[in-house]
Formats: sequence, C-alpha cells, structure tokens
Amino acid sequence: MASISSDEDHKPLMFLGKDVSKIPCFRNSFLYGIVGGFTMGIGFFLCTSRTLRSTHFGFGSFVTISSFYWVICRHNYDNTEERLNELKGIIKAKKSGADIND
Repeated sequence: MASISSDEDHKPLMFLGKDVSKIPCFRNSFLYGIVGGFTMGIGFFLCTSRTLRSTHFGFGSFVTISSFYWVICRHNYDNTEERLNELKGIIKAKKSGADIND
C-alpha cells in the first residue's frame, strides 16, 4: 500500500552545506524562474528560429526572474518575520502584566 511520505523519508537536497528545502523562498523563486525561462526561451525561438540565441535568452530569463522573485520574496519574508517578532514581544509583555505604551 502506498504511503504518504513523511519527514523521516525526506532526503535533503544539500547545496553548500544547507538543505535547500529549509531555505525560505528558494522553492518558489526557483520554480518561477524555471517556468519563466523556459517560456521565454520557447517564445524567443518561435519568433526568431535561432536555437543558440533562444537558449541564451531562456537561461538569462531564468536567472533574472529567479533573482527578482528571490529579492521580492525575501523582503516580504523579512518584513513578516519582523512584525511577528514585534507581536510576540507584545504578547509576552501582556502575559507578564507589563504596561506597553510606546
């Protein structure tokens, strides 16, 4: 019977000593980059019929899309983490009975 994989079955994909599945925003930026680069490369090939140039264009699009999405996603992630840490501090202060007046 097939079972749903759990964390015990997870084989980490290691890159530079880090498990890439644990890096925030890595998966989405990489997937969007792959799909965008492939689409741009195919579209460029359909317009120009130049194989090598469309490959270069597709790879360049992959790098550009992945980089831009990574920067945007990490910015949003950092802002969210900062807000969550502020809220945790407020909740901790409320539980201890301290008065919070900024």
